[in-house]
Amino acid sequence: MQYIWPIALVVVSNIIYQICAKSVPKNMDAMASMTITYLVGAFCSAVMYFVMNKNGNLFQEYSKMNAAPILLGISVVGLEIGFIYAYKIGWPVSTASIVQSTFLAVALLIVGALIYHEAITWNKVVGMVICLIGLYFINR
Repeated sequence: MQYIWPIALVVVSNIIYQICAKSVPKNMDAMASMTITYLVGAFCSAVMYFVMNKNGNLFQEYSKMNAAPILLGISVVGLEIGFIYAYKIGWPVSTASIVQSTFLAVALLIVGALIYHEAITWNKVVGMVICLIGLYFINR
């Protein structure tokens, strides 16, 4: 269960995320919707920090920071704006995430090999090819 719950959380959260990204009103500015999204996200993160760290010191945690949280914040904005605009221009919710996930899986295999020295096995290569073939049929 310890191995499964984080992925289950990601899947459930991603389903809700995709539905909400698709539901942002077309006449609402995407950046305006993002300000609400991040205010709610910051509030929820702060509440969860204090729930999980009863005597925690948030500012002490900030002193441990490197560039990763800043870059993560920038990348998350890119992810969300990309999906919001993809849906605004008509991408179906049933394929937008699949298309990006397929390209992401291929790219991360390469990133894993180049940066983290993870092995690219024949199974992974065959999996990449199957993903790309599936992408072809989904978009046909």
